[in-house]
Amino acid sequence: MRSGLLAFLLCAIASLALAVPAEASNKVKVGVLKFGTVSWVLDTIHANGLDKAEGIELDVVPLASTQATAVGLQGSSVDIIATDWLWVSRERSGGADFTFAPFTTALGAIMVPPKSPIKTLGDLKGKRLGVAGGPLDKSWLLLVAYALRTANLDLRTETTQEFGAPPLLNERAKQGELDAVLDFWPYAARLEAEGFTQLIGVEDVVSELGAKGEVAMVGYVFSDSWAKDHLEGVQGFLRAAAKADELLATSNEEWSRLKPLMSENDPTFTDATFEALRRRYREGIPERSSAENEADAKVLYQFLRELGGEKLVGPGTELAPGTFWHGGKP
Repeated sequence: MRSGLLAFLLCAIASLALAVPAEASNKVKVGVLKFGTVSWVLDTIHANGLDKAEGIELDVVPLASTQATAVGLQGSSVDIIATDWLWVSRERSGGADFTFAPFTTALGAIMVPPKSPIKTLGDLKGKRLGVAGGPLDKSWLLLVAYALRTANLDLRTETTQEFGAPPLLNERAKQGELDAVLDFWPYAARLEAEGFTQLIGVEDVVSELGAKGEVAMVGYVFSDSWAKDHLEGVQGFLRAAAKADELLATSNEEWSRLKPLMSENDPTFTDATFEALRRRYREGIPERSSAENEADAKVLYQFLRELGGEKLVGPGTELAPGTFWHGGKP
């Protein structure tokens, strides 16, 4: 009897041990900037139980910088991060297997101060222009391409650029030390809340460059091999994220719940800031398929390759195959 009981217990323990990987396979670790817009989605997922409804366990890993999120993904300490398809294509050209699912079409905008005489791109000639990021920033290069095509204006030579971090550029613009600033969309929205006007949004230039609709430049990025081994997990996460976006697109109450998170550590946060961020986020929720986004990304890639060269896109002459994820299908 004792030997039979022992055998039963050993079998039960073995069964439990075998069950652990199956449960763990639906755990999804997302590396995210603590105060980034992706954190709003993840908070919405958790608060509304959308992760549990999809059978996944969401593990949010706060990180300090975009570089830290990339390192986390490359080192497999997180499963998913948010970044752009240009980074994914460059990594794939170098042998990595990362892939991209759309998150937002919101990019950024050139903002000008209240009562600014700048009304068109041509008016930027000879002006001081702040540019968030560096000279290889994708939004900057897309605007350079647009200005060359529509106004025969080379912003690289006809303006004096100051590259820097968005908060610093915002402050310099408010102090009148810059005539205009090209900023990432959350910071452009903050300037809008303080009376600045949008001269042109990066989202508005892509159609002139050949895109057939708004293009999601930023998305959820993960490894192809990880997705194949955790297909239910990645599909569950993307469904949960889509449901969170549905809530954020329609529910003002959900945004009221998020407001403390959005304003945390931001002493300049106002109701106008909140309204601008909510409106711009909603405008950036993708409405097109991955296939449609991919087709337009291939077009935009050529402009970015021409202007940014190998330093920006890597050795690839076209968007790397597999850059966009199609649900695990070839």
